[in-house]
Amino acid sequence: MPAFFKALQNSVLVKVAGLFFLVLLLCIPLAEIDSINRARGQSQREAAGELAATYAGRQTMVGPLLLVPYVERWMEPLRNAQGKVIGQEARSKEMTHVVFPDKLHIEGTMAPQERYRGIFKIPFYTLNATLTGNFAAYDPKAVARSEADSKIEFRTPFVAFNVSDLRGLDGSPALAMNGETLRFRQRVPGLANDAWFADGIHAPITGAAFAAWQAGSPLPFDMKLGLVGQDTLAITPVAEETTAHLASPWAHPSFGGRFLAVQRNVTPQGFDAHWRVSSLVTSAREQVRAGLSGRSNASASADDGSSVRPRRELGALQTFDVSLAQPINVYSMSTRAGKYGMLFIGLVLMAAFMFELFRKLRLHPVQYGLVGLSIALFFLLLLALSEKFAFWLSYAGAAGASVALLAVYFSAVLGGWRRGLSFAAFVALLYGALYGLLASESNALLLGALLIFGMLATLMLVTRKVDWYALSRRSEPVPAASAAPAATGA
Repeated sequence: MPAFFKALQNSVLVKVAGLFFLVLLLCIPLAEIDSINRARGQSQREAAGELAATYAGRQTMVGPLLLVPYVERWMEPLRNAQGKVIGQEARSKEMTHVVFPDKLHIEGTMAPQERYRGIFKIPFYTLNATLTGNFAAYDPKAVARSEADSKIEFRTPFVAFNVSDLRGLDGSPALAMNGETLRFRQRVPGLANDAWFADGIHAPITGAAFAAWQAGSPLPFDMKLGLVGQDTLAITPVAEETTAHLASPWAHPSFGGRFLAVQRNVTPQGFDAHWRVSSLVTSAREQVRAGLSGRSNASASADDGSSVRPRRELGALQTFDVSLAQPINVYSMSTRAGKYGMLFIGLVLMAAFMFELFRKLRLHPVQYGLVGLSIALFFLLLLALSEKFAFWLSYAGAAGASVALLAVYFSAVLGGWRRGLSFAAFVALLYGALYGLLASESNALLLGALLIFGMLATLMLVTRKVDWYALSRRSEPVPAASAAPAATGA
């Protein structure tokens, strides 16, 4: 029995099986590191939410719109219990007529800024924009009537405007219409209580602008807007033709929404983008009308746990968006790197095993375990450093520390600096390949497949003439019984 256990101890097959088990065992610290990474990523999202609750959130812009409140009056027959007409009763209904701009052009710049919550950095922007366009001439026939012979009494029209978080308004918007300067006021009157647009702002039309409206003339407008928001700006195309031109020194924009930019130019100095959307290709107007009447599915929710009045959300609108995306999200990059952890550990342990076989050395399972833990520790070190420094610098520091540690360790284990440095060079090559996978997200699958195929092909070519049975026999001890006669004969 002792000889049997000794044979198992020296069996190459048993050692390979033990290495596979060790790789699976090292998945436990890898899983713990991944859990820490996800928790830190969640903390970053919570920090962004706290800043949105206390400062300003993502902004969705709707307007400007021309709202014309009116009262419709008509006479309705009054009947008795037998259905006989005994007179007439005056009836009335208060309604709001919505006029969308014929043309709307938005010219703006997004100045980026970064705010901190603890160690987390969240991108914000300040939009300085000019909104120009015009409303069509007043047409009484366009007003919806409940009764054919009713009378319409118009009240003072006003311009309405809304963003998803009014706290982001940088001062009061300046609106000039037909040469008249209009002043904005809080809320939008005459709307249903559950209408999200009621939380916006409005400016009554007065003076020369009101006279032009009564005369049936078109109403050109020019509006200056300053707006602060968190990372994303969404614009709702409410005009017959909505055009926009936005520029920013932020070099990493992300374009989204229902409509992408028709022209965009992204350079290391920033981005420049143009949009053009026709009302024929969007249902944004119908969505806004639903928001004006309160028929939206937006839910009322407080920004935080305080007792302030809940702010109604704008709901799901068709918009075109631009976001100031972070060039490298360290937590997503660390998560992607951790997905290769098991493969990485397996390749390093395989290289150590090849050194053991071909250099006729003896490595203890504890030594394999320490090597595997040092590789797993690299991913934790990468996560910790990337929260303080640039990701490439953090990766270089973590990889350099890991390679230096393995060079020193294997110089002693393998019996020479040359062997230790050659092993460390192999590990450094693996770290370089992994960084290439992370840096090239679009080609990560192809590069990963080529890396695995290349490593396997190299292993097969190097060991193609190896007699594995001979290696196992060579590592077995010589039985003492067969050695005794030779000593006696001598």
